[in-house]
Amino acid sequence: MADVRPKKLFEAVPNFSEGRDPEKIARIAASVRRTPGVTVLNLHSDPDHNRSVLTFVGEEGPLLEASIALARSCLEEIDLAAQRGVHPRMGSLDVLPFVPLGPPLSEAGLEDAARLARQVGEAIGSLGVPVYLYGAAASAPCRENLAEVRRGGYEGLAARAGDPSWRPDYGPEGIPARSGAAAVGARPFLVAFNAYLDTEDIEIARDIAGEVRERDGGLPGLKALGLRVGERAQVSMNLTDLKRTSIPAALEAVRRAAERRGARVEETELVGLVPLAAVLETARHYLALPELGTEHVVEAALWQNLREPPEL
Repeated sequence: MADVRPKKLFEAVPNFSEGRDPEKIARIAASVRRTPGVTVLNLHSDPDHNRSVLTFVGEEGPLLEASIALARSCLEEIDLAAQRGVHPRMGSLDVLPFVPLGPPLSEAGLEDAARLARQVGEAIGSLGVPVYLYGAAASAPCRENLAEVRRGGYEGLAARAGDPSWRPDYGPEGIPARSGAAAVGARPFLVAFNAYLDTEDIEIARDIAGEVRERDGGLPGLKALGLRVGERAQVSMNLTDLKRTSIPAALEAVRRAAERRGARVEETELVGLVPLAAVLETARHYLALPELGTEHVVEAALWQNLREPPEL
């Protein structure tokens, strides 16, 4: 009898600490592409950050297999002790979140993603990599926020590793210099969104980041860092709750903060993928089209007739 249970699909969005060597990046990505049952949707590499973000989807079993292959490839290809980039990092396979693709795409929920994260974390730990669970999979409240786990980067984490409250969930207690540690977690969708300023003054970007991020009293669900990327300052953002803070709201907050400091936003950048709902919300705002919906987009209208997607 055929299995008619609804599928549980997840998105995995690993960040690994290599963004400059195309051959290494290709080999690491290939370790995932070779896994049956897994579909790679996107690969974004940044040489200044010296970091790559891979997006792939699948069911629990294939994702577990792909994650182990990815971790092995990162161990082989990346020496964290020799890696340098403007983005903070704590491991060769730096962070591996699982995002449930709920209705109508599948029946996966956040607790399903947390269970998968724990399975993957245990498997990666058996390879000799210290693993910290975060987000919905966190083993302690102090580890729920990824920023706290990664505070101080590899060096900061290595200094805290001797503290019983900061022992890894899986793997060795010491933090190896070559591999560092991996953060494995479960979370809802987020959008990684960067704003480039018309200045190279990193202090302006840091001041703006401090003004707009939730931690310091800014917009809800917004995390931000000020970085220097090439010859420009960058406000690097993660929008973790698009219902509370949309892409336009974040961008306009950065623009206002920049103008008060005599700077302006020259261009923006998406890292990885963004939900269609967020794209439509952005278009509604900037085109002043409050009624814009999927029925106004050719590809989405076709999809609607073929697959009946959700209302956005």
